Amino acid sequence: MATDMNHWTGIGRLVRDVELRSTASGTQIGGFSLAVGYSYKQGDERKEETSFFNCTAFGKTAENLAQYVKKGHRVGIEGRLKQETWETSEGKKQSAVKIMVERFHFLQPKNADSGNATGNGAPQSEVPQGEPSAEWPEDDGAIPF
Repeated sequence: MATDMNHWTGIGRLVRDVELRSTASGTQIGGFSLAVGYSYKQGDERKEETSFFNCTAFGKTAENLAQYVKKGHRVGIEGRLKQETWETSEGKKQSAVKIMVERFHFLQPKNADSGNATGNGAPQSEVPQGEPSAEWPEDDGAIPF
């Protein structure tokens, strides 16, 4: 059986701080919204749009997001899309797509209250031995990749 591909990658800003909660078994779940901007040209005019995506992270990823990333911070997100469906009390079917976060990248300058960063979304002190870590890029306004 062939496997389909479901991978989402994007850069945006947190709309609100990560809301962290725990399951009965102790697994951490972090929920947040990400504002992702898009610009395009229509005739001679430049237009800008912003989309808002609900995101969910689990375990250490959720804990690190909640600890180091705050409302307004710029972050890169990698994950998969998940469609959730439900029925309202009036019997109307509803649906929403959210991003299930598998990995994140700090994109906020080091002096912006977000601590040290690595390429796997973990604080510098928690990177397992042998894994490469990323240094903070010089803040020249360019995207660091």
